[in-house]
Amino acid sequence: MASSPTVLMRLVASAYSIAQKAGTIVRRVIAEGDLGIVEKTCATDLQTKADRLAQMSICSSLARKFPKLTIIGEELVVWVDPLDGTKEYTEGLLDNVTVLIGIAYEGKAIAGVINQPYYNYQAGPDAVLGRTIWGVLGLGAFGFQLKEVPAGKHIITTTRSHNNKLVTDCVTAMNPDDVLRVGGAGNKIIQLIEGKASAYVFASPGCKKWDTCAPEVILHAVGGKLTDIHGNALQYNKEVKHMNSAGVLATLRNYDYYASRVPESVKNALVP
Repeated sequence: MASSPTVLMRLVASAYSIAQKAGTIVRRVIAEGDLGIVEKTCATDLQTKADRLAQMSICSSLARKFPKLTIIGEELVVWVDPLDGTKEYTEGLLDNVTVLIGIAYEGKAIAGVINQPYYNYQAGPDAVLGRTIWGVLGLGAFGFQLKEVPAGKHIITTTRSHNNKLVTDCVTAMNPDDVLRVGGAGNKIIQLIEGKASAYVFASPGCKKWDTCAPEVILHAVGGKLTDIHGNALQYNKEVKHMNSAGVLATLRNYDYYASRVPESVKNALVP
């Protein structure tokens, strides 16, 4: 039965090991030197050999272990991004890159795994690369040290490669002390839970359900909140449109402060 806690924990355990294997594939492709880059829809929407191989590995492994599961059955849906932060991956910004496996039940994100293949990659040639963060609603989130931005500081993390006037207007309205422009939705949520940023603000379409499902769980499991720009919860059932057309607003703390500062002009431009 899809709602069984036993099935859920088996699926999370499998997702953990599968995400680690995908992270190894991501590192191997870089080491081999041929990224196999192709453009999907535009010059900033890229796919690499690592995307393709990691996707194949994740989906085949899940299908083999859970043959009745529909990956993207029933009320239980898995959302996979084999390489979040592809553009940054092609440009050598390797700490931006994550592998995301999110699990939803009846449209709600309930469990997630984030593998960071190049965590610790600047610590020297002998450093052990990679880590895996995971979480389940009602149980908690693990694999990192929870930290918060100092009180009174407003540090915004937002898109590095998909900036536009709406994004700029919304970020400016937050009256930030600093703005971090980085790649990857998974990476931005990690910034929130490790005290590097106060809010993730992306007032634009572009981010998709497979980008937000796993990170949302990690954030919610430690008391944070992720919604669209209007404050609506994201839905993850299999019929839902893949695009988060009304953007993303996420915080570890003080969600209401940031939500109250979203300009009406931005809300009017982004239709849920």
